[in-house]
Amino acid sequence: MKVLIACEESQSVTKEFRKRGHKAYSCDIIDCSGDKPEWHIKDDVLKIINNEWDMMIAFPPCTHLAVSGAAWFEEKRKDGRQQEGIDFFMDIINAPIEKIAVENPVGIMSSIYREPDQIIQPYYFGDEFQKTTCLWLKNMPKLWHNDKPNLLGDPVTHVDKGEFVEWQTKEGKTKRCSKWYLDTWGDGKTRSKTFPGIAKAMGEQWS
Repeated sequence: MKVLIACEESQSVTKEFRKRGHKAYSCDIIDCSGDKPEWHIKDDVLKIINNEWDMMIAFPPCTHLAVSGAAWFEEKRKDGRQQEGIDFFMDIINAPIEKIAVENPVGIMSSIYREPDQIIQPYYFGDEFQKTTCLWLKNMPKLWHNDKPNLLGDPVTHVDKGEFVEWQTKEGKTKRCSKWYLDTWGDGKTRSKTFPGIAKAMGEQWS
């Protein structure tokens, strides 16, 4: 298959499809951080979206869409940034490609577009982290995982959710989140990378 991995610079998913013999290319407006630049298209994905792809897996920016940034929604609505994010998401999901999967965290697209077809976590696929991830699917199956760890030695099984931490806000409220999320505070590039287990599951199950 000819597979477009849209808005990916890490090449995590691209490499999983390449391992399985597919012509997969990552695409982003920035250089790839992966070690296969020949598999990377540095461009606006909308400029190449009509190039006869068999499948697209997309990770559109969530900065203006995720509920984690709800405190800034009013400002972003006023200056047009949120609408730009919505329009880009819809351009991706409505692309003329037979098979499409679009990934985003919990956000406003669940109400503006529709509920996601599947919600997954890294710990479903062997990585001890929690990061609620939504998938909107077009002619694609849901990613299979097993909630009974070590059943028959199957590698696609749930593991521990990882370490959590608590802290006090200025208002005196207690907040709790995954330690990895707090450790990467302000580092959106690291936070947005696809976890290895999810990338592998996409390559194995969708190829």
